[in-house]
Amino acid sequence: MALVPGRGVQALILSFLLVAACSTGGGTSSAPPLAGCNSGTKIALFWTSHTPPDTDSEKNIVDAFNKQSNTTCVKMVAVPGSETDIAKLTTAVRGGTGPDVYELDRFTVAERAAAGVLEDLTPYGAANMSGNYLDFAWKEALFKGKPYALPDDTDARVLYYNKDLLQAAGVTDLSALDMSKGAPTIDTIRGMANKVNKKVNGKYTVVGFAPRLNQGWHYTWGFAYGGSFFDAASCKVTPDDPKIVQAFKDMFYDWSAALGVSDLQTFESTYAPDTPPLPTEQDAFLTGHLGFVISGDWVLAWLQKYAPNLHYGITYIPVPHQGDQPATWAGGWSVVIPKGAKNGSGGFEFMKYFAGEPGQRTYAKETTHMPTLKSLLTDSTLFPGDHKLFVAMLPVAHSRPALPVGALYWDQLTIAQSAAEHHSKDPATALKEAATAVNAKLQQYCPLAT
Repeated sequence: MALVPGRGVQALILSFLLVAACSTGGGTSSAPPLAGCNSGTKIALFWTSHTPPDTDSEKNIVDAFNKQSNTTCVKMVAVPGSETDIAKLTTAVRGGTGPDVYELDRFTVAERAAAGVLEDLTPYGAANMSGNYLDFAWKEALFKGKPYALPDDTDARVLYYNKDLLQAAGVTDLSALDMSKGAPTIDTIRGMANKVNKKVNGKYTVVGFAPRLNQGWHYTWGFAYGGSFFDAASCKVTPDDPKIVQAFKDMFYDWSAALGVSDLQTFESTYAPDTPPLPTEQDAFLTGHLGFVISGDWVLAWLQKYAPNLHYGITYIPVPHQGDQPATWAGGWSVVIPKGAKNGSGGFEFMKYFAGEPGQRTYAKETTHMPTLKSLLTDSTLFPGDHKLFVAMLPVAHSRPALPVGALYWDQLTIAQSAAEHHSKDPATALKEAATAVNAKLQQYCPLAT
């Protein structure tokens, strides 16, 4: 066998290197990890528990981010979860298989941070972004004064009503619902709603108003009655505030008694089940099974998409007495980096986009949520039609107390609410038990950082 001379070996090696360089674009590029991403980018896994139509908009934001990023490629995955249910996330974090970014209900951030589920965002420079966001939203993103989340949206709540159902029931004078006259009284809404109730074969097919449905939560009615859910001086939650107890008695205990506890439960399980919830297009208000419902500004997008011919109106959440100040509350979600994230830097790059101007602008336009960025709230093009009514409420909206037991508090209030509606306990007892359970957990964090 003939041997290749030394110069020939060098030439052969050089030719192989040139071929390899050409085949890899000079050694600096690679195939995109996902369609729609750029070459050379690294995957950042993003989990959300949202559902359509909100996830449709989130996918648009992800696609726009991926198109412009030269370092990160976001893969969005919808996972089971809710406001306070993060079982899948917790399991994944413990197993080392968690995402790089997770969308978390903002009022639970402090509790999840306290449990060691979230990364402190201070090393990423998040603390310097505080002035960009609404004060209450930023406060909800903190634990012990450090940022663990970026706020990505907010909202407000009103009373929607179906004009066709009301008129068919003989309620033709809707002047009491004119927002220029302030909030209607609960008695006014009760009188209208009772005329809308309809049964077929002994079962409700239409209910005028079921106070707990959609956004008729414990917080909603507690705020409407002027109640306070937390006493900062004593560092204790106060769900047993007499005004909150009265709200539970009137709106859950007595209201379900008037409609029939079992009859109302049958209606709710048929037309508005909690688990699993119906698809958005089958929402009880959109499909004409509710005369009134408390919900948020996102329903404006639902109406446009799923019920464009529904004749609806909007007014303030009803209040106990004529002349009481209208009350609403603002919530919203956030994005966080879970503990053990494999691409935290890429995740934070995406978070800045998602919870920044590009992402929030898209989400506000497509889902009729409101942004938490102060700069966008002055852009009137984001709030056409009725959406501007919600923006006007935001400066006076209540917010849930930002506590390291926020999720526990919500769940205990929900248990008390269910007990009141189903008459398994009287409201005072149920709320006292909620206070005891939450305060026992809260005390380990007192005094709270300000």
